[in-house]
Amino acid sequence: MDIQHITVIAGQGRDGRPEALPRLDLEMGQVLSIVGPTGSGKTALINDIALFANRNTPSGRRVLVNDAVPPEAFVDDPASNPIALITQHTTFLSDLPVHRFLTIHARVRGAARPDDVVAETIEFANQLTGEPIILDAAMTELSGGQTRALLVADAVVIGNAPIVLLDEIENAGIDRARALELLRRYRKMFVFVTHDPRIALASNARIIMHRGAMQDYIATSAEETRLAERLKALDTVLLDLRERIRAGDRLDEFEPLTGIAAMHPGPA
Repeated sequence: MDIQHITVIAGQGRDGRPEALPRLDLEMGQVLSIVGPTGSGKTALINDIALFANRNTPSGRRVLVNDAVPPEAFVDDPASNPIALITQHTTFLSDLPVHRFLTIHARVRGAARPDDVVAETIEFANQLTGEPIILDAAMTELSGGQTRALLVADAVVIGNAPIVLLDEIENAGIDRARALELLRRYRKMFVFVTHDPRIALASNARIIMHRGAMQDYIATSAEETRLAERLKALDTVLLDLRERIRAGDRLDEFEPLTGIAAMHPGPA
C-alpha cells in the first residue's frame, strides 16, 4: 500500500474534554515533533499512531491511512505493519552477534543482497553514535546509545518502514544533527517525541501536548528555521566539548565561548 498521509482524529484528554486540535494530518516526507511537558501525553500519542487506534485506547482517538480505515493486516500482521516505533526501552532478548541479527532480519525482509543492506545499516548507525558498533559483539553488549542508533538504522534501511516514530532519541547520546541530516535523505514520515529545541525547530512542524490532549499544530516559520541553524552551531560546540571531556582533555574556561564566537562573529 502506497501511504501518502495518515490522519489522527481527536479524542479526549485525561480530563475527558475533547482535544483542542480536532485532527492531525501527517504527510509522507515530513519530519514532525511532538512536544510538551513531562507527562503531557506525548508517548501516548505515538503509541496511538503505532497501534492504528480505532477508539479503542484511553484517548479515544482514531487513526486513518489515506483517509480510510487501515487494512487489518497493518494491525494483525507484524510483517505488513508500515510503522517502526523506536522507544526509550531497548532491552534485547537476543544475544546474537550484531551481524547475525541484522542478516536474519534482512533475509526475513527478502533483501536481494543481505550483506550490502547490513553494511549500509551499520554505516548509518555508526554515524549516529560516538563509539563504533562491533559486528561480532552480542546485541546484549551494546550500550544504550549504540542500541538506539542501530534500531533507527535497522528501521530505516532494512525494515524500510515508511513511518518511523522516535521517542526521545536525544537521551541516548545520539548525534541529533547528524540523525536529522541522514533521515531527511529518505522519503519517509518521521515523528519525534522530544524535549530538544534543536530537533523541534528543525522539524517541519510541531504538535503541542498538554494534559493528555493535542492542543495545537505549529508549522515551523522561516525565523525558527534560522534559529535552528544557530542552535546547530551551539550544539556542535557542546558535542565537541563532550567528546573532549570523554577523551580526558583539560579545557580552558573560555573555550566554549571562543568556539561559539568563532561560529557567529559579531558585526564588523
